[in-house]
Amino acid sequence: MTGPLSHLRVLDLSRVLAGPWASQLLADMGAEVIKVERPGEGDDTRGWGPPFLKDGEGNDTGEAAYFLSANRGKRSVSIDFTCPEGQALVRRLAARSDVVLENFKVGGLAKYGLDYPALKAVKPDLVYCSITGFGQDGPYAGRAGYDFLIQGMGGLMSLTGEAEGQPMKVGVALTDIFTGMYAGFAVLAALARRDRTGEGGHIDLALLDVQVAVLANQAANYLVGGTVPRRLGNAHPNIVPYQAFATADGHIILAVGNDGQFRRFCETAGRPDLGSNPRYATNVERVRNRAELVPTLEALLAARSSAEWIAALETAGVPCGPINDLAGVFADPQVIHRGLRTRLDHPLAGGIDLVANPIRLDGAQAVSGRAPPLLGADTAEVLADLLGLDAAEMARLKAAGVV
Repeated sequence: MTGPLSHLRVLDLSRVLAGPWASQLLADMGAEVIKVERPGEGDDTRGWGPPFLKDGEGNDTGEAAYFLSANRGKRSVSIDFTCPEGQALVRRLAARSDVVLENFKVGGLAKYGLDYPALKAVKPDLVYCSITGFGQDGPYAGRAGYDFLIQGMGGLMSLTGEAEGQPMKVGVALTDIFTGMYAGFAVLAALARRDRTGEGGHIDLALLDVQVAVLANQAANYLVGGTVPRRLGNAHPNIVPYQAFATADGHIILAVGNDGQFRRFCETAGRPDLGSNPRYATNVERVRNRAELVPTLEALLAARSSAEWIAALETAGVPCGPINDLAGVFADPQVIHRGLRTRLDHPLAGGIDLVANPIRLDGAQAVSGRAPPLLGADTAEVLADLLGLDAAEMARLKAAGVV
């Protein structure tokens, strides 16, 4: 199937996670993504292992799993744009592209003539997306931003972890990933405007801005209620019971979303009196009386195994579920049915398993059939096809260290 973005070309100057996540999303939807990398080194995450992908004989290929997670569907072009000839090549590629993605420090590409004003001069309708830690302006604009740092500064860690424990980061680089998702959305919005007006534009996305934006109901709780939210472990600030509970042999998640579900839980647990008790009958009262209700529920749930509870509560229509490790996730029948583990051909390993894009369009998964590229694997082809460079010119550039 031809992807809905197959008419677009993206020049990706970004590295690590937020920018590559955005360009992978666009590639999965059909865009041609040309990833520009440093000769001999490439994206930083190529070396962020172990684990590394193994070849058919069990040897490390040098391709880190971290890099593989965010670079499916792209073509890798190795260009040194710290030198004038490399800069000229990137400008020529930008002139043939619809979108440029970059995540350098503010002003970091200006000295190479690859900032937005310079590339707009060669491609007036270019959509140029800059991802930084703190944005293009403000007192922190010149600082480097990293996901862990931003999770702390942006409030997420103040909400994550046990009430009496340390603030905790989320187990994946969620701020980077959310920023990549916002970047993909912003790029498509700018392209939609370009289709109507012919104008390109400069997108300014900051990790800190995104982290604050996705605080969602917790931010609203503070702005509306005036009380600073605190860590609640696995509990929910606005819903009770909505947390993990210990069972006789492990843990389950109980996610009661309304009063009817709570009454059904109480009946299933053999305590219908709790569901009719005025102190617990409504969610408002359960939140107010959380401190006395939760220990009672803990004692009930500890009396049966996880499997017993899940079977009984699913039958009663009470939302609940296990806490899977990653082996459990990829063995889950629903995950298998939805095809979230996808296999792509790889030149060194023969095949590689990756997580599929969750978007389905007209019943088809939006996943590129191209594995994450080897460093510089497409340099000659791209420069020949798009810029008309012949073999002799390529050989000269390679000898000079430009590509």
